[in-house]
Amino acid sequence: MESLSVTIQLISLLGATLFMIMIFRLIVRGRLREEYSIVWIICTIILIVFSIWRKGLEHISLLLGVYYPPSLIFLAAIFAIIVFLVHLSVVNSKLQNQIKDLTQEMAYLKQEMKQIQEKAQAESTTTEPETVTAL
Repeated sequence: MESLSVTIQLISLLGATLFMIMIFRLIVRGRLREEYSIVWIICTIILIVFSIWRKGLEHISLLLGVYYPPSLIFLAAIFAIIVFLVHLSVVNSKLQNQIKDLTQEMAYLKQEMKQIQEKAQAESTTTEPETVTAL
């Protein structure tokens, strides 16, 4: 039974390490911004710590008064998801406001360009010399 526990520990450690490598590769390639990667790096470090320290979850759950240690994982995961969703909602709202401002500014600039073009066109028609034909 001890060998099964060590096997699970090695698999979880390998999985967490591969996940950390994947996060760093996404950052280097520019596909994941640093501000979002911090959450994933912290979660991965926690997974690595619990992969190495097998009794850690039991000790923490006893300290917090949780009688079934895996339920603590689900509680922490739900809390992390909620925090991350709130953060994404704030970022999304900020981006929507920026898009609205840029759209309004673009519409204003288009209107201004149209007025300048109309003014230039009106000036060019009034300043054209009239051709006089001598008969």
